[in-house]
This record gives sequence, C-alpha cells and structure tokens, in this order.
Amino acid sequence: MKPVPSRENLVPGGERLFHRLYTRLGCFGRPPNFVVEFHPYADLTQTIRLRDDTAFVRLSDVLRDASPPVIEAAAAILLARLYRKRAPKEMAQLYREFSYAPGTRQQLFDLRQRRARRAEHKPAGRHHNLEPLFARLNDAYFNGALEPPRLGWSARAWKSQLGCFDPAVGQILLNRHLDKPSVPEYVVAYVLYHEMLHVKHPVKFERCRRKSHSSAFRKEEKRFADYDRAIKFLDGNPDPLAESRREARTRAASFRSEFF
Repeated sequence: MKPVPSRENLVPGGERLFHRLYTRLGCFGRPPNFVVEFHPYADLTQTIRLRDDTAFVRLSDVLRDASPPVIEAAAAILLARLYRKRAPKEMAQLYREFSYAPGTRQQLFDLRQRRARRAEHKPAGRHHNLEPLFARLNDAYFNGALEPPRLGWSARAWKSQLGCFDPAVGQILLNRHLDKPSVPEYVVAYVLYHEMLHVKHPVKFERCRRKSHSSAFRKEEKRFADYDRAIKFLDGNPDPLAESRREARTRAASFRSEFF
C-alpha cells in the first residue's frame, strides 16, 4: 500500500490540474483519482504510477518554485507518456526551456551534490577491475591528466545505459551486466573510455538543446584502439541488458531531464 503524502508535500490544485489535462489530451475512460505530491528526488524526475483506480504522481520538488505553466507542462508530459498520447508541442517546448535554463541547471547541480547517491569506491568487480583500466586509459589517451573519480559498478542492473558519469559527485559507474566473463575486457575499456571523455568534454545546454557528444567528443572516441571491435561486439549483442528487464506490476511512466 502506497503511503499517503503529507499535506505540505501535496501539490496545490494538483488533482484538478491532472483531471483537466486528462480531458484535454483525449484520454479515454473514467479518469483515476490523482494523488499529486512534490518529492525530493536527486534530479528533475517526474513519475506517475497507476494502481487500480488511483494515479500516484510525484513531481520533483525543484518545481515548487516553477511557474504554473511549467508544472502544467510536466503534468501533460506525464499523462501523455502513461496513456500513449502526444503532449502539446508548446508544452514540451516550455518544459525543455525550463529544464535547460542556466538557473535550473545550477540548481540541479547543487541539489545533486547534496542528494545524489555516492557509490562506494569499488572498482573491482567479479570479472573486471576498473581501476587499472582507468589508469591505462588515462596514460594512453589523456596524458594522465584526468583526476581519478570514484569508480564502481551499478548496484542494480540498468535497463538501457552501459555507463554514467556524474559530475556533481565525481563518479563513473558502469552497468553491472558488463561485469561478466562473456564481455571482453576491451568492451569494458571502451565503455569506461567513453565515460572518461565525458569528464573531458562536459555536457552543454545551448538553445534548448543538450550537447553531450560534440564533434570533438566523437573524433576522440574513435581514437580508441579497439573502437571497431567494441562497436561490433555491442552491435552483435543488440539487447545485452534484456535479462535485467521485468514485467511491471503496475502501469507507470516517468521522465527525467538529462543532467549528465
């Protein structure tokens, strides 16, 4: 049973807002009861979960000080994803402008420094050790200039990403599903090298666009000695993360504005 949110965390007028958007988006059937609250996520995450006749909505508390149209846009995007509709273009654009604004990015950076989970520095997995790999790659491709971040493997299997660099807490994590004897070391090295390039080439947000893989980034990425072999291996295993996927027990939707 999902706990009832405290009164101070409830979004004022949240239920009315979602009912109105439910009709506007053309969702069919009787609308559920909406319980809408602000939640202290470590980033700009919005979620909705439908259980029986109740939809539990959690909006990032970063939206507490956002304008009503921005909150409305976040709600529309959530409902559109849950009911497989298309959110109005102007709403999607408004939300993108808010999430990519310099003030929002700085607020998220400060927030992640306080709330983001700092993984324990455990680079040695069952089959692959990231620490010597990092040292070798740092010497070979970065002239030893990169400060060693916290290295480790994801606590749980990720469904879609192979690696992640979090600049707010200075850590690189790789998907634990790469830590297998069936995954060659050069593939793990390639994924780690890719994340190291993100350290050198930080993500930029310009003109409501996220630039995470610039032309300079892609050019350096192809300098990796086993680039072609690694890409061929990953292309030959189009769904290496399939075993981590499970059927959801409830209908749910979420979205997170890219921070990295």
